Amino acid sequence: MAEHNDLGKLGEELAVEFLQKNGYEILETNWVFQKAEIDIIAQKENTIVVVEVKTRSSIEFGLPQDFVKPKKIQLLVKAINDYIVTKNLDVSVRFDIIALYKEGEVFKIEHIEDAFYHF
Repeated sequence: MAEHNDLGKLGEELAVEFLQKNGYEILETNWVFQKAEIDIIAQKENTIVVVEVKTRSSIEFGLPQDFVKPKKIQLLVKAINDYIVTKNLDVSVRFDIIALYKEGEVFKIEHIEDAFYHF
């Protein structure tokens, strides 16, 4: 596996641990619908949380969250709509980003709630 794939996988594992420690139930990881992949679908109380995980080895070229583009957001919205309808859920939905970057030998984690809104 390429080094960047390993980094992304590690970032997703760290994000899952972070969410669980903060009271989220993990419903799905790497959930795929058509061309969209949702990194993490979690639930806290009556809210489904769609989590896009962005991991970088440094912030030299920008913050991880800056790499979530409008096209990705559209795909996430389409995917979670299908998930909600298929599972017949009556919940609110929130879109979060968990941004991770390496600082020395340690990963810094930033959880950005309501990172974007569906359009």
